[in-house]
Amino acid sequence: MNKSPINDKQDNIFPVDLLDIAKNLAKEKGIDSEEVLEAMETAIAKAGRSKYGHEFDIRAHVDRDSGQIGLYRYLEIVDSLDEQPDEEKVNKIQLSDAIKTNKELKVGEYVMDKLPQIDFGRIAVQTAKQVIVQKVKEAERSMQYAQFKDKIGEIVNGIVKRVEYGNVVVDLGRAEALMKREELLNRETFRRSDRIRAYIMDVREELKGPQIFLSRSHNQFLVKLFTQEVPEIYDGIIEVKSVARDPGSRAKIAVFSKEKSIDPVGACVGMRGSRVQAVVNELQGEKIDIVLWSEDIATFVVNALGPAEVDKVIIEEELKKVDIIVPDEQLSLAIGRRGQNVRLASAVTGWDIDILTVSQESDRRNEEFKRLSQLFISSLDVDEVIAHLLVTEGFSSVEDVSMVTAEELSSIEGFDDNLVKELKSRAALYLKKIEKEDMEKVVASGIDDYMSKESGFNAKQLIELSSNNIKTRDNLADLSSDELIEILSNESISEKKANEIIMNARKHWFEKE
Repeated sequence: MNKSPINDKQDNIFPVDLLDIAKNLAKEKGIDSEEVLEAMETAIAKAGRSKYGHEFDIRAHVDRDSGQIGLYRYLEIVDSLDEQPDEEKVNKIQLSDAIKTNKELKVGEYVMDKLPQIDFGRIAVQTAKQVIVQKVKEAERSMQYAQFKDKIGEIVNGIVKRVEYGNVVVDLGRAEALMKREELLNRETFRRSDRIRAYIMDVREELKGPQIFLSRSHNQFLVKLFTQEVPEIYDGIIEVKSVARDPGSRAKIAVFSKEKSIDPVGACVGMRGSRVQAVVNELQGEKIDIVLWSEDIATFVVNALGPAEVDKVIIEEELKKVDIIVPDEQLSLAIGRRGQNVRLASAVTGWDIDILTVSQESDRRNEEFKRLSQLFISSLDVDEVIAHLLVTEGFSSVEDVSMVTAEELSSIEGFDDNLVKELKSRAALYLKKIEKEDMEKVVASGIDDYMSKESGFNAKQLIELSSNNIKTRDNLADLSSDELIEILSNESISEKKANEIIMNARKHWFEKE
């Protein structure tokens, strides 16, 4: 936007060297001197409006070379004042009047009337100071936010400035940070002037300035400490796969290296435990288990449960669950104090872990054997010997007997062709009977025709849906795939299948009437 030339010969309003003040203040606050000068111009302009009237567009200019201050009234050039609202005419000038002093001026440009030197009173000077302080603070806050927003995820050192209701305010030099009580380690206390190391968890730009949030209980604080102590982690030779913590008490960290010549656990422990001990000292004695990560989940879980010894691992992949069998005398060690060891092992592996002793597992296996034997006796009308043989061979349901080939059943010792044929026939009859009973329950539940005939659910699934009040096509269409999977958790439906079923149910929403 063009302006008419400024007359630089106006006297200084303040008998001070503003350029030196701006330079020194900028250096002290760590901001650009240009921002300080702009704040001064804003303050001087505000004081000028207090003198001449707030309705006028008065602006100040500090010459960047000489430090001279000029105060000007700005008038926007318009074609005709008659077309302007009354309240805006005070800051407008008609083109015909403007070109009397400069014929090159155009509509939209400004004429600047130099105002005479004024004597700022005490109140005006105080107002100017307040504006400068406010503007400098805003510039300082912007600088702080720009400085720290890219440091999220890093460790910083600071000094405790004060403690308020358990929350710790930390001086980081050019900024203050807050560490809430829940981000401290258990039983950890700080006093004013204590030195502190913490993890920058978040930086937010708020009205009162940038808010920097620190943590010492965050999992990544532990990772960053190891990164500082173990060069192999810093260089990417060793990878931290996962972390689980009870902050201040105990932690497990899973590490892995593709380099066959590198022992990731040994590298993290260090010579005579020097590396891990440095981290332990920083975390106020938090005990740290360094676990070797493995792609084989059984091996990984066994490593994570150390130092407890494990006899057997039973994996249920669909449920992402692992049953761990340990010697009776190892049970308390495997579980840990208040379940801490197994809880952290579960968190670091990402699998649910159930720990049983050898005797408990034996009892459970016997109970399961009895239950399945009774199932086959009642549903297939066979004696105990045949039922026991089926369970021993790994059959766990009537569906298994119905779907297995005759050749596989015939391979069981003592099972001839006639017996195999009879077993498969009885299994088929039993399943038809159950299906009929289930369908009667479905009809009685009030499930609509779409759900019972077109949705693709079997009778058991329809009964489960009905018990959760999903009885119509629209009820089904309103579900998300996660909700459907949760309702049918016992039926093992995949996410892909759930999405397909729900999208089919929604088709009628988009069909033209």
